[in-house]
Parts: sequence; C-alpha cells; structure tokens
Amino acid sequence: MAWLDALRGIAALVVVFEHASYSFMAEFRQDLMPQFNTGRYGILVFFLVSGYIIPASLERRGCVRTFWIGRVFRMYPLWATAVAAVLAVNLLGFSDMRDFGGQSAATVSVAHAGLLQELLGTPSVLLVLWTLSYEMAFYLLVVALFTVRLHQRSAAVAVTLAVLAAVSVAAGVTLQASALSDLVGTGPLIGLASGALVVAICCASSGSPAVRVFGGVLGGVLALVLVPFNGTVPLWEGLIILAVMFLGTAVHRAEKGQSTWWRAGCTAAVVVACAVASAYWNSDEAPFTRQGWIVAFLLAVLTFGVALALRHRRIPRGLIWLGMISYSVYLLHPVLLAVSDGTIGRWPRDNPVLVLAFFALLLPLCALTYQYIEAPSQAWGRKLARRVAPSRRAPVEHVRPRKPQVRPEKPQVHPEKPTDPETETAHETAAEPRTEAARETEAEAETHAPV
Repeated sequence: MAWLDALRGIAALVVVFEHASYSFMAEFRQDLMPQFNTGRYGILVFFLVSGYIIPASLERRGCVRTFWIGRVFRMYPLWATAVAAVLAVNLLGFSDMRDFGGQSAATVSVAHAGLLQELLGTPSVLLVLWTLSYEMAFYLLVVALFTVRLHQRSAAVAVTLAVLAAVSVAAGVTLQASALSDLVGTGPLIGLASGALVVAICCASSGSPAVRVFGGVLGGVLALVLVPFNGTVPLWEGLIILAVMFLGTAVHRAEKGQSTWWRAGCTAAVVVACAVASAYWNSDEAPFTRQGWIVAFLLAVLTFGVALALRHRRIPRGLIWLGMISYSVYLLHPVLLAVSDGTIGRWPRDNPVLVLAFFALLLPLCALTYQYIEAPSQAWGRKLARRVAPSRRAPVEHVRPRKPQVRPEKPQVHPEKPTDPETETAHETAAEPRTEAARETEAEAETHAPV
C-alpha cells in the first residue's frame, strides 16, 4: 500500500498548492493554469487511487454491510469536523457563507448528509467536498456490480463510460449544470434522492439475497442518473471521472492476476483516447482551458503508471506519512486558507515564503486531526464491522475427546482425498478462520485506503 500512500500524498500537496496559489502565488498561477490545471491533476490521481483500492476493499470483506460501515467511519468524522470548522470561521467573520440559491438550511443539510450535494443542485459548504459526491456515486456503482455479481467486469464498465463520454461530445449533447434539479425542483429531487440513497444502502446491507440485489441496483441507478444529468461538471467529464475510477479497478485486477495486463492496457488506451478527444472536441470551453485539462489528465495517468511500475521499490517515509494524513490535508486546507484570507488577505504578487509558512502550519494541524479524529474513528468502525460481519464458518462444538479405539483392520486409502500429511495440514489451515492479527493487518490496509 506504500505506493498508493505516496500517490495520495503527492495529490494532496498539488491540490493544496492549487488553492493556495490564489492567495500567495497569483502571478505564477496566471502563467501556469493555461498550460496545466494542477487542481484537476491532483483530483484525477485521487480518483485513480480510489478506483484501485475501493472495490478491492469490498471484495476482500465480502460483505456490503461492513463495507458501508468502514466508509462511514472513514469519511464522516473528519467531514463533520471540517464542516463545523467552516461554520465557525463564518461566524467569526473570517469568510462569508456560500450562496445556496435560497435553499433552506434543512434542505442543504439533507443534501450534504448523503455526500451527494454536488449532484443534487446544492453548492458544497466546503468547495472541495464536490469530489466526495462523485466518490459516493462510485461507491454506489461498485456495490451495485458486486450485488449482481458483475464486479469482475471493471474494464468493460470503464470502456463503456469513456465511449459514452466521447459519443456525447461528438453528438453535441450538452446539459447545463444541475439540469435535473431545474426540471423537477431542487427540494423534491433532494428528498427523492436522499430517500433512495438510504433505502439502497439499507437494502444492499440486508441478509436477504433478493433484497440485497434490489438495494444494490437502486443505488447504481441513482448514481447513473445523477452523475450525467445533474452534475456540476459537464456531462462528458462526469462520465470520464467514473471511467477513470473503473480504470483504476481494472489495473488492480491485472496486478492481482484476476485479469490480464493486455486487457488493462487496452482499457487505459480507450479511456485516455476518449477523455482527450472529449476535452478537445468540447467547444463550450476556451482553448486554454481544454489544453490545461488535457495536460492534467495525461500527467495524472502517467504519474499513476510510473508509481505502479515502481510499487516494489522502497517508498520514502515522508511520502507515506503524507498519504496517511492526506484526507485531513484535503479537507482542512480550505478552512485555513479562509482564515488566512480573512486576516492577512490575498497577495497580488508571488510570495513563496508565505506558501511554505502555510504548509508548515497545515501539516502539523492535519497530523493532529489524523491522530485524534481519523485514527480513533476508523478503529471504532473496524470494531463495529467485526461485530456485525456474518460468520464465515459455523462454530465448532467443543466436545470431550474420547480415547481412541484400536481397530485391527487396515485403514482404506481413498484416492480422491489427499493422503499427504502436509497437504492435509494445508487444507485444514486454509479452512481455519482468520486470526485477530490477520484481521488487524487487513484493517490496517483499509485504514490507509483513499477517500
């Protein structure tokens, strides 16, 4: 997992620099952005990492219920901390609350509670939360494929989504942001989608196979409706985001021997070609915007590929540590920037010293939030998941051993059963339940999984 942590650490630093450049590096940003969209680069790396590890987490658990428990305890505690910090900064007068277009506090709260606010026509309280909406849509699709036993078709899903994105641009199909909300109304859509989300998660976590399939399919349909028809990014980009995450899954399957590298390579070629073509053909954006997005996309895929090739090399501890606290870095840096803008203001000229000072203040703060918020909440989630996880084998009744009886006849040898003692031991060991240490090892891997 070290190479994934390194990727997350690099992506987090790039995103922070992108947002900090508004305040401290305005001149440099003005020269860089037409050539390279740094924010999209970092986010696309995050999406590739999520696609690589999230389906593997679900399949390793083999249980939708424990998967959702893990996700809830991984995401919500720090999410709630960041939202509370934003509200506190607003009350203290360091920044102004975003305009929610006349939506009530209850409507905004319900939209945010399911992390789908960006797909429900509701601006995020914290700007960076928009990516969590697409992450949640990906989770719903992963669970849907798992419940209907099509989760091994990651490459086909990635190719399908990428081709649809390119076809939509070639056909001139464009939708305004939050088109579905404008059609049916933001309030009704939030109510329907939030209710469907709760039903989908509860049913997919059920012990009944039929109910579980119903919940998985409902969640998948919800994601496939909201991402293309009610996203804040263009239709083609929403489809490409999902395709990129499933590309990460296809790479994981090839790396684990569940698929071939040839298939993963062909999938990557199709996704990259469709993404570049979609951005290039998109006439709604200025040429420099399209160029910056294409360069960011290609560099993100290249970065992931290089890290994958070097995954067996020793990774510097600093990058692993950055990956460990990357979720805190991602969610908390806008809050710190709001305080900075409200006190010292934005600088019209480049000031690298202030950038370094900002990082020097941000990283220790994120180390504290990881230690006292993220790590404890994840530990609680693992304990709860172990309690509710279905038993993998029936309990063995402990009976008092009897004295063996000596029989004179010669034992019969059954050729269909292994007679080698080492083979029998191996079979018995494989059937034994996992030890606590083994479960903790898997849980530690999940702890460092991306958002």
